[in-house]
Amino acid sequence: MRDEGYKPIADYAVIGNLRTAALVGKDGSIDWCCYPYLDRASVFAALLDTRLGGRFRVSVPGVERGRQRYVEDTNVLVTGFSDEAGTLVVTDLMPLFGSIRGRGGSFAPPELYRILDCEDGTVEVAVEWSPRFDYARGTTDIERIPDGWLATDGRDDMALFGMEEGGVAGEEGGHTLRATFPMQAGERRVLIARWGTEDLTYVPERAEAIVEKTAEIWRAWVHGSEPLHNEEWADGLLPLLVRSELALKLLTNAATGAITAAPTTSLPEEIGGVRNWDYRFAWIRDSAMTAQALIALGHEKEAVELLSWMERVSEMYVGEGRGLRIMYGTHGWSELDEEELSHLEGYRGSRPVRIGNGAAGQLQLEIYGELLNTAYELYRRGYRPSGEETAFLSRVADEACSIWREPDYGIWEIRGEPRHYVYSKVMLWVALDRATHLADRYGLRGDRNRWARNAVAIRRQVLEQGYDAETGAFVQSYGSKELDAANLRIPLLELLPFDDERVAGTIDATIAGLTENGLVYRYLAEDGLRGKEGAFGLCTFWLIDVLALSGRVGEARTLFEQMVERANHVGLYPEQFDTATGTFLGNFPQAFTHIGFINSAIYLAYAEGKPIPGHAPIGTPKHRAELEKTRRRGAALRE
Repeated sequence: MRDEGYKPIADYAVIGNLRTAALVGKDGSIDWCCYPYLDRASVFAALLDTRLGGRFRVSVPGVERGRQRYVEDTNVLVTGFSDEAGTLVVTDLMPLFGSIRGRGGSFAPPELYRILDCEDGTVEVAVEWSPRFDYARGTTDIERIPDGWLATDGRDDMALFGMEEGGVAGEEGGHTLRATFPMQAGERRVLIARWGTEDLTYVPERAEAIVEKTAEIWRAWVHGSEPLHNEEWADGLLPLLVRSELALKLLTNAATGAITAAPTTSLPEEIGGVRNWDYRFAWIRDSAMTAQALIALGHEKEAVELLSWMERVSEMYVGEGRGLRIMYGTHGWSELDEEELSHLEGYRGSRPVRIGNGAAGQLQLEIYGELLNTAYELYRRGYRPSGEETAFLSRVADEACSIWREPDYGIWEIRGEPRHYVYSKVMLWVALDRATHLADRYGLRGDRNRWARNAVAIRRQVLEQGYDAETGAFVQSYGSKELDAANLRIPLLELLPFDDERVAGTIDATIAGLTENGLVYRYLAEDGLRGKEGAFGLCTFWLIDVLALSGRVGEARTLFEQMVERANHVGLYPEQFDTATGTFLGNFPQAFTHIGFINSAIYLAYAEGKPIPGHAPIGTPKHRAELEKTRRRGAALRE
């Protein structure tokens, strides 16, 4: 294990422009950034190899860590460095123009602004700029150009403007530019890193207007969501809710509406371990859950665009006869071949570093339920899909009827033999239950009776084969005695009510068998990979949800407040946590965990009797009553 040169994952903040993103450390170093899109090759990857990966650092020598914060209600980041001589403030952003409500309304030049302001005294500023193109697989040359420097590997280029000082030194992997210069109180320096050579102009005078415009665009999107800004239910959580809201939007592709799971690859689930995966793609499951969280906050437009994207990419491949694929590139491509980058040592020596994702070809049946659940949420809020989208939803339900008896690889993408995972079957029931309800209440066309028959059959099978009386809980797969935290969602999805003893048993078994220091593991069963993983943030929030709706509100509140404290200094969450130390693990920031935080805040507020925004969440008694009323009305009409 190699610690030298690596920062804790929790020391990072993120900036982005709905195309790509960058991780900025408390020390002022941009250690991860891909251009021109999130799922393209990195240009800065010190996060995965501090020696070879490349970085863009602005700092004050002798000040190891600055103080970071976001400009209120934006993804514009401010880092302050202070010593006895003075204070330097660095404002980091990727410029945005237009509107970011939905997709297709914004413009973002491939630029990264770092605006340096000396607020008082005199400071010495140090800059290190070492682009390493194509995951540091090439050799970078840096040469001087008017107003700055140009880096190239012969195929890709990046320019740095605003700094003529410094010198270039040859190092392993190519040239590195280093410079130091003094700044006096009131002085400003604008550094712009720009992808490509189409525009080599430098106009620092525009910086202030660009900061204001970019901040205004983020705020306009945030404040277009009135339900979130009702302080009565948010109860002091507004800053963290807004940060989760902004993190999810930042992971959304402006052109397609697809939502990536995380902006990074290969951050380890165990330091020094092999469970290192590329999350820079759009999973149907993750995207659907993200859409549901955004719907709850009043951002139906993003959910509508996402449903439209799912329909488009799925129809692109329908002729191949594969059924729904679990993930796609953000621009719709499906070939995501997994590759190991052996030249990179990985975060703190965690090899291998992977790009692409081999799970892309897996059969994962729970995505049918996530997709139709998202559509159901949109219908409840008055959205009526296009003819193409309704035909797609009907086809998804038909496909679920045809495929539900098959084994799969499960929600956690276990790389072993396919099995009959209980949660996968539950989600197939969700798909057909929601499709039936859409037919009864909203007129979704299709073989409604077939959907209903298969939903009954799936439910019966889950109750007969998915529950183990000896364990006293629903188990991971048929015939197993292993627990799986995904089964906590059974009452949230309304397969069974919260007062069912099998639900209570599953909650208690999860607390006893999968929970440590208030954090919940996905599962502890053997999965064919070496080592272990951390506790999963989303699963911890699921436990909070079911405790709250089971009437165990005090327990839920305690766990929730612990999770609030686990957010980092700017309100961001990782995929996983080390249960002993709380150390962040896995890719970061993780959409799943922010989804969980939003939903738990809503469920807990509901359980505590606060006036939550919008419709009653699925899983609540109010929604169950609403659904039962529709079922009775549908039955009467059929008679």
